[in-house]
Amino acid sequence: MNLSILAIIYLLASVSYILGLKMLSNPATARKGNGIAAIGMGLAIIGTIFLYQDDEGNLLGNKAWIFGGLLIGTVVGVMAAKKVKMTAMPEMVSLFNGMGGACAALISMVEFNHLADKIHSQPEILLEDIFPSSGAYWTWTSEMLVILAGLVIGAVSFAGSVIAWGKLNGRIKDFAFRGQHILNLLLLAIVLVLSAWMILVHENANVMVFYLVFLLAVLYGVFFVLPIGGADMPVVISLLNSFTGVAAACGGFLYNNKAMLTGGILVGAAGTLLTILMCKAMNRSLKNVLIGSFGATSTGGGGAKQEQGTYKEISLSDAAMVLAYANKVMIVPGYGLAVAQAQHACHELEKQLAEKGVEVKYAIHPVAGRMPGHMNVLLAEADVAYENLLEMEHANEVFPSTDVVLVLGANDVVNPAAKSDPSSPIYGMPILDVESAKTCIVNKRSMKPGYAGIENDLFFRPKTSMLFGDAKKVLQELVAEIKNV
Repeated sequence: MNLSILAIIYLLASVSYILGLKMLSNPATARKGNGIAAIGMGLAIIGTIFLYQDDEGNLLGNKAWIFGGLLIGTVVGVMAAKKVKMTAMPEMVSLFNGMGGACAALISMVEFNHLADKIHSQPEILLEDIFPSSGAYWTWTSEMLVILAGLVIGAVSFAGSVIAWGKLNGRIKDFAFRGQHILNLLLLAIVLVLSAWMILVHENANVMVFYLVFLLAVLYGVFFVLPIGGADMPVVISLLNSFTGVAAACGGFLYNNKAMLTGGILVGAAGTLLTILMCKAMNRSLKNVLIGSFGATSTGGGGAKQEQGTYKEISLSDAAMVLAYANKVMIVPGYGLAVAQAQHACHELEKQLAEKGVEVKYAIHPVAGRMPGHMNVLLAEADVAYENLLEMEHANEVFPSTDVVLVLGANDVVNPAAKSDPSSPIYGMPILDVESAKTCIVNKRSMKPGYAGIENDLFFRPKTSMLFGDAKKVLQELVAEIKNV
């Protein structure tokens, strides 16, 4: 009876994940969808703790340890969520993603140790004794396949996410060396060969080899992410997220847990689809992403240095005048806006311009910010209407009929070098064609290069004017000026 109730709970949890994911696709329902999925996850956890029975009909023990761990995790999670700034969200997501990968790898370790103990404690034991079924060998093969897949994918996700977390907050610098791609491929090949050896020969349930596979997978995760920098980081974060989902699904297979399996598959599939879309947006090859061979030249970057000429500044009052008398304005938000926490001031500027009859839209590049969807979340926090956000392809169609483009703290996603300079590390990346608008105003703190570390020729183009200052302060002053126009 308990098992039936648990199966129903898992079914409800699975439905809540799918419903929540569907609702996350729209900012208006995203918060509610997140809550529904969280309730489903809570139901699955509580149901497992109190209703799960093993083959002998025993309920789970060690409940004090389980609830102790849940309490600690809940407190840490709530404190982190309350404390973290919106600009640090990509770091927190990357760190939490790494913890998911670590959990999947730990599950594999625990289950392998159970198998290894049975085999090594009784040298004469047969597979049929461990798996009393007609297909003992295939049961062993499939179980070891899932265990090793969870171990390797979870370890890569954990190591890669921790490195990504360090790079996003500046604690770890981009690092690459000659032959790194070959080393990555060699590490991957050794991991696959050792894994196949352990799967095919059950007597080889060698604990040392198992942990060697884990260590090599961790090294691969480190070397895979270390050289990646600049605007390529969102793609890697998305890929690591999909890895964690697949690793969690492996845990679902091991325990025959439908809720865990569904959740892992949904995360893995969503992350994979997003990675493919991001690769397309960045003009990158998925194969290059998998061997960690892109973005390695972005450090300190840029192609050949050339004389940039001079830039021209625009005063605050002149910028307010240009914006207030425009018919159509496009705002391009970037990481600088997030750093300045200027999303509310930006929305206030939008409302002021709208009151004067100006049509205002936002152009969102797929990698605006530091992770996929970062800018959408930031603007949703300020109640910017979702229908005012234009994706890159649509925005590029609208720019030629736009009177003024206001670039707020964005750099690499509007850099013409992506189209014109083959030596640039961002060459080939689709960008927002802001220079096709009639006028372009760029707000930055200084003329320093952006996250990719390369100069931006846009700032020296005839149509471009620079408006220096902190994004929040500049926007608030623009709002005040426009009220008087």
